[in-house]
Amino acid sequence: MPTFRGKCSKPHLGGAIVASIVAVLLASTGLGHAAPAEDLAKDTSSAASKPALPKCDRSKFRIILDVGHTAKSPGAASSRNIDEFEFNLRLAKRIGEKLKADGFSETTVLVTEGKAKPSLMKRVAAANKANPDLFLSIHHDSVPDGFLEDWEFEGKPRHFSDKFSGYSVFVSEQNPHYKASLMFAKMLGDQMAARDQQFARQYDQMFMGKYQRLLLDIDAGVYRYDELIVLRKTQMPAVLLEAGSIINRDEELVMDSQEYRDLVSMAVSSAVSEFCEARTPAQPRVAQPQVPEPKPHVSRRAARKR
Repeated sequence: MPTFRGKCSKPHLGGAIVASIVAVLLASTGLGHAAPAEDLAKDTSSAASKPALPKCDRSKFRIILDVGHTAKSPGAASSRNIDEFEFNLRLAKRIGEKLKADGFSETTVLVTEGKAKPSLMKRVAAANKANPDLFLSIHHDSVPDGFLEDWEFEGKPRHFSDKFSGYSVFVSEQNPHYKASLMFAKMLGDQMAARDQQFARQYDQMFMGKYQRLLLDIDAGVYRYDELIVLRKTQMPAVLLEAGSIINRDEELVMDSQEYRDLVSMAVSSAVSEFCEARTPAQPRVAQPQVPEPKPHVSRRAARKR
């Protein structure tokens, strides 16, 4: 490569002079000095003194999976006349297996006995006594009797309704941990939606009459249902999942498949993981110093009159 030489109108500075100028410039900007050891120590200690963000300890996070209904009060009947309780039990067990496999070893599948309302009070009492971090009630959906149609399956008369389908998630504003319940409900609904599941849209429609509910999240499929006993009387964050409609003939077959139980299990486990990570321990309240109220100013003349 050729070397290009240019002419300079001024004489070149000596090497010693250049070095002196550079040293002066570096000193004036502070770039020529290394940081003192004590300053570095201060920076390191301040970083180390910052508390680490709380992490989810899955082994200590306690979950109750409530199996909806009982053998004596089995809930709705599917379009092929299979009790809802059977669907609930199979799904709850699969969710429990998935949660334990993912590290949530303190997961309990709660199965109660008895009829209707007494069994509801039993499960609430058991949940409150166990005092878990999260309560999730597992159900499968049907429709009001007015929407049922007749058909025949295996030579026997049955009922069905193919008009409605999809999962739904419910919370109660009367739960003492309503905000946390709603947070988990949205996480669960989002996980279901992320797996291409559609939520049941009928509950916020006028034609549902007394079964109409307030839709809280149109993306996650979360509804408010204040009167549900297992949601309003439990003393921890509580959510109810309707995994799908077993009165819908096509959806019943899906609900009865291992593939769907696996899908719901993965959605629940992902939501529980997210919820566990989002929970932070309550910050201790620092007592604020009591500032005495200033006494009203009284003039000396007024004081003498008293």
